[in-house]
Amino acid sequence: MLKAYYKKYTLNFKEASGTSRGILKTKETWFIFINSNGKQGVGECGLFKGLSADDRPDYEAKLQWVCENISLGLEVLLSKLLEFPSIQFGLEMAFKSIMSKDVFQLFPSKFTESKDVIPINGLIWMGSETFMKQQIEDKINAGFKCIKMKIGALDFKTECLLLKSIRDSFTSEEIELRVDANGAFKPSEALEKLKILSDFDLHSIEQPIKQGQIEVMARLCQETPLPIALDEELIGVFNVTNKRKLIQTINPQFIILKPSLVGGFRGSDEWIEIVEQNNTAWWITSALESNIGLNAIAQYTYTKQSELPQGLGTGSLFTNNFDSPLQVKNGTLRYEKNKTWNIEFLTKNF
Repeated sequence: MLKAYYKKYTLNFKEASGTSRGILKTKETWFIFINSNGKQGVGECGLFKGLSADDRPDYEAKLQWVCENISLGLEVLLSKLLEFPSIQFGLEMAFKSIMSKDVFQLFPSKFTESKDVIPINGLIWMGSETFMKQQIEDKINAGFKCIKMKIGALDFKTECLLLKSIRDSFTSEEIELRVDANGAFKPSEALEKLKILSDFDLHSIEQPIKQGQIEVMARLCQETPLPIALDEELIGVFNVTNKRKLIQTINPQFIILKPSLVGGFRGSDEWIEIVEQNNTAWWITSALESNIGLNAIAQYTYTKQSELPQGLGTGSLFTNNFDSPLQVKNGTLRYEKNKTWNIEFLTKNF
């Protein structure tokens, strides 16, 4: 007999984190718990306010409906949650959790055995020039070989000077540089800015213009001197036919998958299959989940054996995250199995 319930949890940032959409101080997330004869599974529904396709007034009502109808099973529930990708992901996670020997070992591998690591990028948040410079220095000193810098909030010339300062000290072989514009460029100026940015020998730029401008983005991807990665562009595209059409129309150099935003493991698998047929590369990124969701994403990502650095270094951003075996060291994410989960939250907070 399956039973389920859900709870909201608010993650607090250690420092206010800047994006082109504004400053983040807190991040709401939701946990779904499944109980079967005393065994419990947990999944995280990582709703991202202002970004997720399922950021809608009936979100909590849908979570309640899922819990009341948990006996329908995973397959039926997923089929009825097409427009709620973060709930799909939370359910996949919870069902995998309850069927595993260890509630947090969803994809046993060399990674979860502490025998291998996942290369990740170091994330540079927007802020003052001094703040961003300090972050860059800290990430390089911490052993990161790939740095991702959010741009679009400061004056463009200032951001270029920051990138130049890195390139003056490190070649692209020594430090891989990615930038994320979060749709900050106007279509009329995007190509010119991409040309300027290409002088810094960047790996790629994420979402230079706002999502939904399909023809403009397709033209940019065709003319760009700098590889473009679609990110927000994938959000809200639920149908396989529409996914295929989007990729074939825009023909991007990369896509970035956030499982909480694209329908979990299955949604990510669909996108990967489609883009690999199109010779488009990909990598996976967390979407500011707690360590519960990050753990699931990291374990899933490892099974894909991508050679690119992934975007999975967000676990240390919060003051009230859950202690876990996930550790960032020398630019990699590791699962140190000798470290235990702090699972007091299962009873204490909920």
